[in-house]
Amino acid sequence: MEDLVMNAFWQDKRVLITGHTGFKGAWLALWLTQLGAKVTGVALAPDSPFFSSLELEDTITHITGDIRDPSVLANAVDSSDPEIVFHMAAQSLVLRGYKTPIETWSTNVMGSLNLMEALGDLTGPRAVVMVTTDKVYANDEQARPFRESDPLGGHDPYSSSKAAMEIGVDSWRKSFFAQTEIRMASARAGNVIGGGDWAENRIVPDIARALKAGLPIKVRSPNSVRPWQHVLEPLRGYMSLAEKLFTSVDPDVQSAFNFGPPSEGVRTVKDVVTTALSMWPGKWEDTSQKSNSAHEAQMLRLATDKAESLLGHFARWSFEDGIRATIHWYQSVAEGQCPRAVSLKQLQYYGES
Repeated sequence: MEDLVMNAFWQDKRVLITGHTGFKGAWLALWLTQLGAKVTGVALAPDSPFFSSLELEDTITHITGDIRDPSVLANAVDSSDPEIVFHMAAQSLVLRGYKTPIETWSTNVMGSLNLMEALGDLTGPRAVVMVTTDKVYANDEQARPFRESDPLGGHDPYSSSKAAMEIGVDSWRKSFFAQTEIRMASARAGNVIGGGDWAENRIVPDIARALKAGLPIKVRSPNSVRPWQHVLEPLRGYMSLAEKLFTSVDPDVQSAFNFGPPSEGVRTVKDVVTTALSMWPGKWEDTSQKSNSAHEAQMLRLATDKAESLLGHFARWSFEDGIRATIHWYQSVAEGQCPRAVSLKQLQYYGES
């Protein structure tokens, strides 16, 4: 499978992924195994069928554990001796964060600190990508895109926990890793869509579940604006960032990076729904007046020129391309096709784009 020049770099690289049983983590594990990497994953047991459907247990080292337990991460790091680390384990749902704020903070903040502590004794070049979110910014609901230098914040427990994680990453990088060959950056991605996401209260899984059942899609925030991108776009960005960290001592790379779509991908939730319905016919229902949902930001945009200039990372797929690939995945699986085969075909197609 050809994709940029990353085949040669990733061949036989020892890679540790936290959160490999989640939506993004499973896609990354699948991609890296196709590129010849030796992948170890540590995460909770999967809470959706996606990871198991990719049949990864026989091709990676699969460790089940909670990142809030320091010994779990210490053992995973010791056994895998990773050259590259992608930290993706998280409590990643905004609304669940309101229900479980302490769990959200302990997972997203203390879990991240536990990982950095476990990495501290490694020697030689190591690249560490700490994945946060586009919601780390102090959002004033203006139309301007957020840059990596903008103030951090977060109204809800999830967003604020990820902003706190960013502060921790910056502190550990300056305090403990500055005189080592551990090179660390954080990655802030826009709203990610793609096949295999079955999380609660996310618009694409809601679309897939409703259309498969022949029900109208219930949309609680049709006018919210988000930077939508297919899951393979930020994952390629994370991989490019990891490669740059591993091969370069440029201090500018050891910092925060936004990964998002071009301006045409910054659309409303309604745009996502209507575009999906043009490919998989059905109906939708505006439930915003009936919803008692907790606060969520209405406007969110990212500036991505830093990733473009320092990493050469540009989006390959348009907004419509991403929706089309996503809907095709769910339709294919609903028709009985093998999720692993469908996912590999999409990786191949993306690599040829």
